[in-house]
Amino acid sequence: MAEVAIAYHEDFLKHVPGPGHPESPDRLRAIVDKLSEEGLIDQLAKITPEAASERMLVAIHKPDYIRWVQERCRQGERYLDAGDTMVCPDSYRVALLAAGAVTEAAEWVMEREMRRAFCAVRPPGHHAEANRAMGFCLFNNVAICARHVQRRHNVDRVLIVDWDVHHGNGTQNAFYGDPSVFYFSIHQYPYYPGTGRESDTGIGKGEGYTMNVPLPAGSGDEEYLHAFRAKLLPAAESFEPEVVLISAGFDSHRDDPLAGMCLTEDGFAKLTELVKGIADRHSGGKVISVLEGGYALAAMPASIVRHLRVLME
Repeated sequence: MAEVAIAYHEDFLKHVPGPGHPESPDRLRAIVDKLSEEGLIDQLAKITPEAASERMLVAIHKPDYIRWVQERCRQGERYLDAGDTMVCPDSYRVALLAAGAVTEAAEWVMEREMRRAFCAVRPPGHHAEANRAMGFCLFNNVAICARHVQRRHNVDRVLIVDWDVHHGNGTQNAFYGDPSVFYFSIHQYPYYPGTGRESDTGIGKGEGYTMNVPLPAGSGDEEYLHAFRAKLLPAAESFEPEVVLISAGFDSHRDDPLAGMCLTEDGFAKLTELVKGIADRHSGGKVISVLEGGYALAAMPASIVRHLRVLME
């Protein structure tokens, strides 16, 4: 069994968007409970993260934006930018910890202490722009991780696979002109945030290094697997990534209350097998999976169990 690490901290529970908000601390409680119930928690190496430094954040975010988020949280404001990004006084510190978790997981994987890692973090990140919070996201965890890996470990090619039900506009925009990061997103369309058209493929030197697969509501395992095999796999074979990151949103599950897709736990396992295969062929098996969305408190943890079992094979 290949060794896999999990990055988690109880302080992730201290980001409390408010009563009834779907991105609640209960998401992580449900994950930890399910991993314990399944006997997986003791099979995973434990990464105890520390807060990301400002140097890590400014690789993706504007310094003024970082300070603005800090000040809004310090003042006890309830919203950042769009009204769906709610915060509390602890949210800035927790968001730094989430970003730090993914960079620390990257260190474990790149230094070969572990071949793969799963980051059970919140708040999520893939909607966060350089200077704007969006869609429950403060800082873009996966994008920060990608830049950290490139700069610290001299990595030339990073593949980001985003299967969250929503398009990761922030991640796409961070690398839209950059041929060193291949961004693949499969998502419900049209749907929030309204981006991620098939014709959006990059700009300048980054042309051809963004691939969007917009699918209609109701798409499930068959449609996702076909897209991965027909589009992602050939692109990845050509790109030859040195490390693979997953924006692992589980809100495309058929039971999720915020979307209209029909993936199953078995579907997530098969998607994981395909992505792990890319990593095995090109990057020595190095995969860093980062939690994004997923709001069905039974289906989401069950899907993560299947995801982790494949990563542990």
